Amino acid sequence: MESTTIAAIATPVGVGGIGIIRISGPQACPIAQTLFRPSGHRQPSFFPVSHRFYHGHVVAPDSGRFIDEVLLVMMQAPRSYTREDVVEIHAHAGPAAVRSILDLVLRQGAVLAGPGEFTRRAFLNGRIDLTQAEAVIDVINAQADSALQVAASQVQGALKGHIESIREAIFGILAETEAAIDFPEDVGGEIDDDGILHRLTETGLAPLEALVSQYEAGHVLRDGLKVIVAGRPNVGKSSLMNRLLERERAIVTPIPGTTRDFIEEPLAIRGIPILLTDTAGLHATEDPIERIGIQRTVARIEAADLVLFMTAADGPLTAADEAIYDIVQDRLVIWVENKNDLAAPEKEAPPPEHWRQMPKVSISVLCNRGLGKLKKMIESVALAPSLACESALIPNIRHKHLIEDAAAALKNAAEGIRRREPFELVNMDIRSAHELLGEVVGETFREDLLDQIFERFCIGK
Repeated sequence: MESTTIAAIATPVGVGGIGIIRISGPQACPIAQTLFRPSGHRQPSFFPVSHRFYHGHVVAPDSGRFIDEVLLVMMQAPRSYTREDVVEIHAHAGPAAVRSILDLVLRQGAVLAGPGEFTRRAFLNGRIDLTQAEAVIDVINAQADSALQVAASQVQGALKGHIESIREAIFGILAETEAAIDFPEDVGGEIDDDGILHRLTETGLAPLEALVSQYEAGHVLRDGLKVIVAGRPNVGKSSLMNRLLERERAIVTPIPGTTRDFIEEPLAIRGIPILLTDTAGLHATEDPIERIGIQRTVARIEAADLVLFMTAADGPLTAADEAIYDIVQDRLVIWVENKNDLAAPEKEAPPPEHWRQMPKVSISVLCNRGLGKLKKMIESVALAPSLACESALIPNIRHKHLIEDAAAALKNAAEGIRRREPFELVNMDIRSAHELLGEVVGETFREDLLDQIFERFCIGK
């Protein structure tokens, strides 16, 4: 366990009913005793019983100044979030009150916690593995039920248990083959190549490939769907965004080029988190500011999961529409034809042959017509694979890369067995796969990796 005692405000800054100051470390209880005056007890004989709330007051020890009426709970190691002694002081959530109490705690010898430091200690002290630690921030950041369900499953150790099961199977193969190499007379002769190959494939490679497939199918449940609205100026992109959000987020005017930079807002469709991006209209321009906005739009299109390619039905397709099609055609795209309230059906020209491969929906943002069809098309085109993914074992991108590398190592080992290579060489790949999966759960880790993970956390968690 860490020798320092850390403290932080564990609730959001602002006015509210309760503000919590969290303290963790060997001096957590002694520090709290110097500040807390329990109702009906006299200092210094009071020592809190673990996991029981006490009513009292926080008082400055040097001046005796009353700070706030509070509840205090002490959670004795190892039965705490960090597996250290933890004290929480539940005060009124006014900024002055919680900051004053935190200031007193720091004056008594505690150190201000860094982002995610409580969860980092929970990991380092063995209470949770690295997949569970990462899932904590996913729970905090979850914007929709689907993301929360996946994160909650990981917090409970679903992915950890699956990875450990695969590692155990790989380790069993490794131990068996190395014993046959080093002590052939004690284990009964030669290695069963075909048997080892079968076990390596069925208990190692196949479940790893399934995890990668689950990431591809279901990462939207965890990370959300990046949807970008693209089109030439004044086809209704900002108006569509406002309709989908059901509020006026983007400025809408009849002047082309009103949107010069992208605007991002979250929403949810069928419980799936979506990051919707309105962009600058794509067209030829000499305006340097517009050109920067257009360059950013093109970069956003390349990173999007889905492009809503908007055109206007109140006139023929233009050269600008064709140029935008050339940009988006290789992406997952829905053709959104707006302003169908202004279209003259008898005068409509058929779309170019090469456009007909795109799924199309006709809408009128002004008349609020066709928006339900658009949402259903987004579901069917972009969300269907994720909605079909019933497994909660959805790795994040860090896990995915490590799992892919471990699977590649097992493939190399399998090829080595098929080529009848010496098991001294084959085992190098098997051992590499075992170690890579150890990085997934954090059995082996680098300090800089932990820094990257926990700097995403808020202070106090």
